[in-house]
Amino acid sequence: MSSHTLDQCMTPRQKLVLTLLLAAQFMLAVDFSILNVALPAIGEGLRFSVDDLQWVATGFALPAAGLTLLFGRVADLFGRRRLFLIGLGLLVLSSLLGGIAASSTVLLVARILQGVATAIALPAGLALLTTSFAQGPMRRKALGLNAALLSGGFTAGALFGGLLTDLLSWRWAFLINVPVALAIMILTPLALTESRGERVPLDVPGAIAVTGGLLALTYGITTAGAQGWSEPFALIAIASGVTLLVTFWAIEKRSPNPLVPVSLLSRRATSWGNFAGLLAFATATAMVFLMTLYLQDVLGYSALVTGLIFGITGGAGVLGGILAPKIISRLGSYGALVGGFLAQAASTALLLFTDHSSHGIVLVLVALSAGLFVNLTVIVGFMVTATSEVSDSEQGLATGIASMSQQIGITVGIPIFSAIASSSGPGESSETLLSGIHLATLVNIGVTVAIAGLLAWFVRPRKTVSKRDSIDLEHPDALTSCVPAGISI
Repeated sequence: MSSHTLDQCMTPRQKLVLTLLLAAQFMLAVDFSILNVALPAIGEGLRFSVDDLQWVATGFALPAAGLTLLFGRVADLFGRRRLFLIGLGLLVLSSLLGGIAASSTVLLVARILQGVATAIALPAGLALLTTSFAQGPMRRKALGLNAALLSGGFTAGALFGGLLTDLLSWRWAFLINVPVALAIMILTPLALTESRGERVPLDVPGAIAVTGGLLALTYGITTAGAQGWSEPFALIAIASGVTLLVTFWAIEKRSPNPLVPVSLLSRRATSWGNFAGLLAFATATAMVFLMTLYLQDVLGYSALVTGLIFGITGGAGVLGGILAPKIISRLGSYGALVGGFLAQAASTALLLFTDHSSHGIVLVLVALSAGLFVNLTVIVGFMVTATSEVSDSEQGLATGIASMSQQIGITVGIPIFSAIASSSGPGESSETLLSGIHLATLVNIGVTVAIAGLLAWFVRPRKTVSKRDSIDLEHPDALTSCVPAGISI
């Protein structure tokens, strides 16, 4: 089915729903990166120490990564639209608080609350998106647009942050959220009805174990990346996180109403899809970070030029998200995952040839543009895979797991690969830095090839498919009629 036909299939209300939810996802993606370029100005304005300044980013990442699974399940139980609105409301309040912050403590509190707001709104909004469109071409298109705007949001966040900081003040990097979130909150009740799964008691022990485990693990990895992998507190946090997650698995196997049913986690689509998604985000964000170091500290380009380069390559990522549904229609979601990772590895391999000459910028443009294009195909394939074979009553949980994978991948990718880059030897010369970047790039390639091999070996498409799937996957253009969500062919 063509994109034009899909647009005709959507009712005016579905188009409004899609617009609202995509706008919210874009805003949340922007919020992740908008303060990165404003950190020096924030440090100067509120007298942050250099060591404490990293907590502006980490304070957001910890709750965003650690709480999404919990709130995804809460959205299933108590209403996805309700949680979505609560998350947006908290984002408005925390953004106002950050915008008027007069001390570093208040700003950190605001940034932590923004992370909590993201953890609430992101899985609820994604669940509303998946349940608003039937599984198949329409849902794939919605998820493709979502991934495209996700990529565009990360890029736009850096550009908006720089422009707002230079032209107005870093405070507008917070305040810009307020009118956008309020507009979405006003329109949401008009476009979206409440959506929830079966009401069952919340698994409190499981919720405490998984939330504590994810927070500890994320804190440990980010701290180790910033202070070194021999830092005792980081190692203790990582060990505690792993222990709590093992405890969570044991609790879920025995709980009458588990937070995450073991049967869901053991499904091939859920487990492998999310593993692939986590690595897709980790490897892509790490390469952007490494190329930031290369462009500024090796080639000597300014932050403005570096931002413009990432704006170009980010546009390729947006295009990849838009075209991903068509690619998945032809290859299937697993085929797109395997092929996408291999293509990403091949693109990344070009960066091994970067040197101190000005030709390096051409390699960065070509390699990152191609790499981000196929990476977005992988991300859409991950979202399609991770939310398939899941009933509407569990979509909040499924999207909570997917959002958790996304946030953890974004959070841990940079510290891990940064540590690899800094392990190449002592000294801060550009030659040493370039050697470290090449080492981290080689490891990045190895990770993408390994996950492609694992997916190809352990995850094979079923030989028998349902009538819906046979039409959708074997003859994707055969769908010529509109099928509302929840109605089988």
